[in-house]
Order: sequence, then C-alpha cells, then structure tokens
Amino acid sequence: MLNCNIQLISLSKIKGFTLLEVLIAIAIFSVISLSSVTIFDSVIKGDESSQLRSERHNELQRAFLIIERDLTQIARRSIRINGEAPLKTFLQSASDAVEGEQAIGFVRHGWTNPRLLLPRSDMQAVAYQLNDETLQRLHFNFVDSVGGEEPKVRPLISKVLRVGFEYFDGKKWQQVWAGDDLPLAIAIEIETTDYGVIRRHFLVPGIDNTVKKKDSGGSA
Repeated sequence: MLNCNIQLISLSKIKGFTLLEVLIAIAIFSVISLSSVTIFDSVIKGDESSQLRSERHNELQRAFLIIERDLTQIARRSIRINGEAPLKTFLQSASDAVEGEQAIGFVRHGWTNPRLLLPRSDMQAVAYQLNDETLQRLHFNFVDSVGGEEPKVRPLISKVLRVGFEYFDGKKWQQVWAGDDLPLAIAIEIETTDYGVIRRHFLVPGIDNTVKKKDSGGSA
C-alpha cells in the first residue's frame, strides 16, 4: 500500500507540455522554416539572375568581337547583288544590299579557306541588320551573290530597340557615308532594353600613302 502511494505521488509530479507551450514551439518552428525557405529562394533567384547577366555579357562581348573582326578587315571592293552590276560604293546601305533601314553591308578580307579547299574566295560579303529586336549578321557564300541566293543569318544581340551607324571622315562624324573611299572609323550605336545605349568605335584599315602617290602619278 505504501509503494502504491509513492508511485502515485511520483506520477503526480511528472508534468507534460501545456497547449500554450506547444503552440509557441510550433510558431517558432514555423518562423524558422519560413526564414529558411525565403533565404533559399533568394539564393536560387540570385544565382539565376547572376547566370542570366553572365550570359548576356558573353553575348554582347562575343557580338562586338565579331563586329570588330569584320569592320577592321573591310575590303575596298563593292558587292554585286543578285547578279546585277556591281555597286559603286564600298559601304552599302539598307536600300542597296539588305532589308530594313538600320543596316550596313560590305566586303571583308580574311574569310578562312585553308589551301583554297572550298570553292569560294577568302573574301566575304557581310551585312548587319535589325530584325525583330535582334541584331543579325548576314553573309553569302560568294562575294558576288547569284540570283535567288539566300544569305546565311546569324543572330548576334537580342533585346535591341535601335541600331545606328556613323562614319568618321577625319574631321567629323557623319550619319550617312557618301564617299567613294572608306571612312577612317565606323561607330555602331545599339539601344538595348536592359543596358540602354551602347556605342563602340572601330578603326577601318587605311590605305598606304605610297599607293595614293603612285595612283596620282607621284613618286614613292
């Protein structure tokens, strides 16, 4: 009988959690869980945003490298469009060579053709145009395109609102190039939806002064 009373007294001293304590513990656990989920979601979004910015930077850098390669290798040669007579100028506007108003076309040197294994020249007819908010690079397999030949199109920069070209004649920049020779430099200005206006200047290969003197009948 004495042992039973002792056991009852011991059991009466054992207390469990009250409802209030359980609710407080659940609330604390919920706050900690919500904070963890929020932090984890922020980390994921930050990583995705960083990856998108990195891809965008790579896209812009790659595009401007291609543009620089083309513009620094411009040839003093006109283009023959669809088998017609060659154009008179080295730089072609949109109405001459490509569709759309914001475009430029020319011929460049340096199109790799090792040992002339491919049935084409090492010169390339190139054009740039804006189409569906994307700056595109166009090229033909042959310098003088034949009738009905479709250009190869390569998207370069997306999210582009406007593209403009300016030409430096040694004294000032011009919106339209009407000279018979090439300008000293060409500027390309691109307005994007995310980075605003981006402007880059590219030097155009010059002509040796001795060549000019020989052409004009002077001594070298």
